[in-house]
Amino acid sequence: MTTETRGRIDRAAVSEPEFRSGYTNYALGLLLLVYIFNFIDRQVLAILLEDIKLDLGASDTAMGFLSGLAFALFYTFAGIPIARWADRGSRRTIIALGLTLWSAMTVTCGFARNFAQLALARVGVGIGEAAGTPPTHSLISDYFPPERRATAMSIYATGIYLGAMIAYLAGGYLKELFDWRTAFLIVGLPGIPLALLVRLTLREPTRGYWEPGTTQTEATPFREVLRLLFRQRTFVFLLIAASCQSLSGYGFLAWSPTFLIRVHQMGGVEIGIWLGLTIGIAGALGAYLGGLIGDHFAERDERAYLYLAAIVSLASLPFAAVFLFEPDRVWALSAFVPFYLLGAMYVGPLWSLVQGLVHVRMRATASAILLFILNLVGLGAGPLVVGFLNDQLNPRFGPEAIRYSLMFVAAIGGLAVIFFWIASRSLRDDLRALRD
Repeated sequence: MTTETRGRIDRAAVSEPEFRSGYTNYALGLLLLVYIFNFIDRQVLAILLEDIKLDLGASDTAMGFLSGLAFALFYTFAGIPIARWADRGSRRTIIALGLTLWSAMTVTCGFARNFAQLALARVGVGIGEAAGTPPTHSLISDYFPPERRATAMSIYATGIYLGAMIAYLAGGYLKELFDWRTAFLIVGLPGIPLALLVRLTLREPTRGYWEPGTTQTEATPFREVLRLLFRQRTFVFLLIAASCQSLSGYGFLAWSPTFLIRVHQMGGVEIGIWLGLTIGIAGALGAYLGGLIGDHFAERDERAYLYLAAIVSLASLPFAAVFLFEPDRVWALSAFVPFYLLGAMYVGPLWSLVQGLVHVRMRATASAILLFILNLVGLGAGPLVVGFLNDQLNPRFGPEAIRYSLMFVAAIGGLAVIFFWIASRSLRDDLRALRD
């Protein structure tokens, strides 16, 4: 059964949407705003990394741990039980509580007096942010029909890039005008009133509204979700491909500002403008186009999502090399634009496919399982690998060691092309088995 056929069946069985389009667009916009703050609070550390390192006297490996593993471990492990709760309870309440916690802990980062205190505060940010994406993915799947999900997921995914943009811009200015501690205070506080808005205005849609005939009323046991996902060849190779991309993406997000400081001698405000605008505009546009193009071609063949992801994974590599090794910073930064645009295009199709590979009461849990692995590999290992390689290569290459560290993780991202293509070979069979 193709996506087009499935869409006709769903529209015939569901006479009209549960909510008006104006409200679902508002809900998506509000969830996007929450995700933007998620990434502001998560990513502001990157622009402040060099200042914190000098202030606290830490190594690159320690800073890689702080920006990656310290956050990722608790983010990923907290994500599973929170997602199980989201598959049974009020998703809007979970999102509001998580937003309150991670915002408060971002503020707490500004009061840290040593490395251990800052690491503990980042752990708190990670636990709070674990309550963001899994329940949101579940909500979006119930707000929007299957043929519009990749586009909706892509719009939501633009929060990654818009949040990183604001983090770089605001962080760059704030650390120049004040210091890194004040930057944490200012970016953390707005999340608390936003959490109240989420709790008061976001409505809970009927679970499985766009999948008529769904009779499941209780969340599926966790082991069954795991069993379903990992017996699907498509999910396994999709996971490997996305892990490669995640390691590369988080490595660049964490260390690109430091690269520009060390190699091109750029200042904080200048980096915030150049890098922030590039990541925000090119990344958001790439994520949106990936979902839009994927939805268009997947009407005829669901495998189009994976073909698109494979193509952009390969096409982005040459631009990464130019960004890292071109001596002229204007040309280097110009190459970063297509690198980031192409690198973001797989995100919407990825999350749409994962939601389509499981049953209704498995969706938040499925997102959490994928996030668990992606964040351990990407967010946990990506910044840490780059920091470790920096320290190992420094005796030979000095400040330019970071060029080679980042190129290493970029090459790992390029390997995703192989695994996206392998996943496409089994997608139809796995979707058919799920519907039977």
